[in-house]
Amino acid sequence: MPEEVAKTVNTGVLHFHSNTAGGRVRFITNSPYVALHINVGKVGKNPHFSLTGSTGCDLYVGNVYRGMFIPPFATVDSYEGVLELGGDAEKEITINLPLYADVTELYIGLKEGSTLKEPVPYVDMKPILYYGSSITQGACASRPGMSYSSIISRRFNCDYVNLGFGGSAKAEDTIIDYINGLDMSVFVYDYDHNAPNAEYLKNTHEKMYKAIREKHPNLPIIMMSRPRYTLVGEDEKRREVVRESYNAAVAAGDNNVYFLDNVALTAMCGCEGIVDGTHPTDYGLASMAKAVGDVIEVILSKM
Repeated sequence: MPEEVAKTVNTGVLHFHSNTAGGRVRFITNSPYVALHINVGKVGKNPHFSLTGSTGCDLYVGNVYRGMFIPPFATVDSYEGVLELGGDAEKEITINLPLYADVTELYIGLKEGSTLKEPVPYVDMKPILYYGSSITQGACASRPGMSYSSIISRRFNCDYVNLGFGGSAKAEDTIIDYINGLDMSVFVYDYDHNAPNAEYLKNTHEKMYKAIREKHPNLPIIMMSRPRYTLVGEDEKRREVVRESYNAAVAAGDNNVYFLDNVALTAMCGCEGIVDGTHPTDYGLASMAKAVGDVIEVILSKM
């Protein structure tokens, strides 16, 4: 997100606005290896979140994972690595950038004399736009390609924008205005975890839906509650707030709105998908990707 916009939202969004969650470098080459040197500015180390996920880069050939550029644990601001891919056939490369780090400089090395071409374009649709909490941003994926938005991108060969802001997605008017100015084919929003309480969620959730719908009358919108298998405290009340937004939209005649609750989002992983009581593991993110992706498949069948 542009810094000038982030400054108008909140201090948390300003802190995370330049993280590269959802950022990718894509190209075609026949080089037998890909080398990388990256400057990440700063490294965020957390006890519950793998450094390969927060600060590393992973590489895919087509839709096949081929390896990680792993930051040493002592990394301060930069690291580098080489992945041997073998052969001299042309390969479509995707390098997924860190989820919780900035990228201030990025150098990619190929064998001298190798081809370098533009990648095959994504399917002909506008990006899917995701807005939400640290979970949307990618916590706690073991590597960037395991964020649920990245998994969905590979499933449908589609572009996407990740507007996840750890602890800071609160549906302010300024963020709504920014989102409304972006092109998107589907809007997925999941900020339940960042609303301070159920009352705040109630005061903002339907408001956000209505603002997006007014600007984008035909846009498919997916609403999500917390992806938590066991509900505690205010969790049920929060889930019902999101459900009420959905029910009100349907009652008003909107047939292009969808709702996913904790039951749907954890259907594949059950109780095994959480690392710290809040953030999904790779298993939990894959479960979320399955649930959201199945809805997107229905949406795409109608386009």
